[in-house]
Amino acid sequence: MAPLLDLYQLSMAYGHWRSGRHRLPASAELFFRRGPFRGAFALGAGLAEGLRGLRALRFSAADVAYLRSVLPSTMEDAFFDYLATLDASEVTVSAVPEGSVVFARVPFLQVKGPLLVVQLLETMLLCLVSYASLVATNASRFRFLAGPDVKLMEMGLRRAQGPDGALSASKYSYIGGFDFTSNVLAGKLYGIPVRGTIAHSFIMSFTSLEEVKPRELSPLGGGEPVDFLVLAKSWLGRVCELLQTPPEKVNQGELAAFVSYAITFPQNFQGLLDTYCVRRSGLPNFCAVALALHQLGYRAVGVRLDSGDLVQQSREVRQVFRACGAHFQVPWFETIPITVSNDISEQNLEEFSQEGSEINVIGVGTNLVTCPLQPSLGCVYKLVEVNGSPCLKLTEDEEKMTVPGTKTIYRLYDAAGHPFMDLMALEEEPSPSAGQELVVHVLERLSEATKVMPTTVEPLYHTYFRDGQVCEPLPSLLEVRSHAQMSLSLLNPVHRRLREPEPYPVAVTEKLHHLLTKLRQVNQ
Repeated sequence: MAPLLDLYQLSMAYGHWRSGRHRLPASAELFFRRGPFRGAFALGAGLAEGLRGLRALRFSAADVAYLRSVLPSTMEDAFFDYLATLDASEVTVSAVPEGSVVFARVPFLQVKGPLLVVQLLETMLLCLVSYASLVATNASRFRFLAGPDVKLMEMGLRRAQGPDGALSASKYSYIGGFDFTSNVLAGKLYGIPVRGTIAHSFIMSFTSLEEVKPRELSPLGGGEPVDFLVLAKSWLGRVCELLQTPPEKVNQGELAAFVSYAITFPQNFQGLLDTYCVRRSGLPNFCAVALALHQLGYRAVGVRLDSGDLVQQSREVRQVFRACGAHFQVPWFETIPITVSNDISEQNLEEFSQEGSEINVIGVGTNLVTCPLQPSLGCVYKLVEVNGSPCLKLTEDEEKMTVPGTKTIYRLYDAAGHPFMDLMALEEEPSPSAGQELVVHVLERLSEATKVMPTTVEPLYHTYFRDGQVCEPLPSLLEVRSHAQMSLSLLNPVHRRLREPEPYPVAVTEKLHHLLTKLRQVNQ
């Protein structure tokens, strides 16, 4: 597979090749500079896709022919012959496990190999990792706000940036903590549980009870089929009397749609309540059909609200369910799940929690998959070492300064089990130990030395790719999701909070600080 790359990488590759530098050993790191959504953390994702791209890296004859047509005609033929032989067999990739919490300025992916190949991989890895990490992080924020008991459904396929963006959103929002997706292809490809019932258009397509065909439904336990429409109409009268709702206000087309849907899917009946009026029509119609199903041994699986004051409506719906459950002696009726949708945002979830809603399932689309609060994670890919010499990008913008040298990353934990600092060390340095006093320099205040003593030290990097092959078993999507939720749960609440979190410290060892200081002095 031809790599995803920008033209300037080929120009640089040619420059390295012509000067004989293309095989110099090099090291690059991938990281982001600021926490997304004004938070302190992100979830690292997309690693498995990046590794698959590496394993398949090739320039086909057609690729090479195309590159000849767009690159300057003065370029030597031997360079294109070289590209035709290129692969990732000499590349080594180390990374933080997919689904791990990662922090700004901390490299969560490291690439070593020949200089030309390392630079050619930049755009592909950034493309496959950046959006994946962004949407996984966005999903984790929705999960925090929803709380552990509410189910979350991703439903952004129609609003995503094309089919590839939609599939990525489904996959990585699942890692971030969503429970289901409406995206059938994502369910097939990735094994994500799929959910979905009906839209307003189904209900609006019915106008009268005469359109209900067939009308019969057999009891769940067996027996003769009954005229389900007649049964539902009889229950509707009783429900309207209980709710003191005028029967003539109930929309007949809506009732026809509910009855037809219940006959078709008697064990999966969910009512969409707000096509007309929730209180006067949607609720009575749903309750009548659900009670008719109950009489035949079935259970309705829920309702959905898609407009209006969702918190208030959820309370009113729950009140009606409790009334029906008590009056008609159907205990399970009181706990029928209530699903909501309608351009749900972080702010909506905060309101649901603060105002005490009765919502059980939340469907999120646009504000999840398009990440409108932060459209890009801003990942960068920077050389840190070439031919054994550390590289430093020194700029007037302090934030854009890189940390030189091939490094290992450690996460330091306190006695409560929370990570309190990530520490960058040069690869050749000995590993720090639990209970050892460490002298470090936090990036935001490099001139100051700080002493810390971790209770636990975790090396973050695993080597995932070597000699052209993935060299460590990759976890399943479900395992990545579980790891992500565990990683998030370990965060100190001051770093986990979504509004004005306490910055998470990232530090360098004394040896790395000395190297950084030396290179800054030389290059100033």
